[in-house]
Amino acid sequence: MSDPTAAHPGPGGIGRPTLEAIARAASVSLSTVSKVLNGRPGVSAGTRARVEALLHDTGYARRGPDPERGGLVELVTDDVASEWSVEIIRGAERVARQAGLVLALSALDDHHEPGGDWISGVLRRKPVAVVLQFSNLTAAHRRQLRTRNIPFVVVDPAGDPPPDVPAVGATNFAGGVSATRHLLGLGHTRIGVISGPADLMCSRARVAGAQSALQAAGLSTERSLTGGGAFSREDGEREARRLLDRTDRPTALVCGNDLQALGAIDAAFALGLDVPGDVSIVGFDDVPPSRWARPPLTTVRQPLQEMAEEATRLALRLRAGDAENARLELATSLVVRSSTAAPRC
Repeated sequence: MSDPTAAHPGPGGIGRPTLEAIARAASVSLSTVSKVLNGRPGVSAGTRARVEALLHDTGYARRGPDPERGGLVELVTDDVASEWSVEIIRGAERVARQAGLVLALSALDDHHEPGGDWISGVLRRKPVAVVLQFSNLTAAHRRQLRTRNIPFVVVDPAGDPPPDVPAVGATNFAGGVSATRHLLGLGHTRIGVISGPADLMCSRARVAGAQSALQAAGLSTERSLTGGGAFSREDGEREARRLLDRTDRPTALVCGNDLQALGAIDAAFALGLDVPGDVSIVGFDDVPPSRWARPPLTTVRQPLQEMAEEATRLALRLRAGDAENARLELATSLVVRSSTAAPRC
């Protein structure tokens, strides 16, 4: 019977990339290769790198059932406590549960890329699939997951993932357009824009959509009417206070997300302004606090739970080998509440 781990002949004279052949080529024991493959400690950094390179270069891929593979779907998030993350968790957990699996959470400090400690943990836990929230995997991490036959999908990617990285996002540009057109339709002509972090693709797309709508209406996009910061209530309040504490203040604000918009409402009230009487405010995401705000927040709904559901389903389809489309964008939609109105004459 043929070795189920065997694949095509690899370079360097190794022949069929079995674990035994890789151990010989790396001049290490089979147990050392097993430690690397399963993310266990006790291997030097140099040896680990050498074995990883051979696993990749020879085309080794774990095949067939793995008796140690747990019934886990791993969700990687940078902030488990945020309202945004809670919506993602709910969607991923729902699909995992329907598939008879358990959702495991990994919290990161950096929303761009997980570090080495995280990837070692994944290899030890052996999830059936990984969903990454806001995270971009390094090329080395992608190789490690593929070598272990662990499919992965990025939900709401921070940047522009390489073509071979499956991803599920939302129509952020269209959302920025619809938020701004709503304000234009109410009669606003002096509209400020508060963006999220400039290094996030979703943030840049929302701002570009707002600017496109302003330009289409024949209005200038003045630098003095723009601001930016983290997707936080504090940064939203700071930037809104700066924009609204002017003699020629804007009559409306488009914010990068709901937290910024809630901070903008705080800033308006602190300056003695009425929302929406003196200034209209629009958010983005439609997380639960936007409905509880006073006044309730007009916002662009990003289908966060649905995005997480689709990302988890896609990861499981990749695991089964029957995924056709590895890129998906879900539509955003405007939700009109009481934080926007026509400007006062």
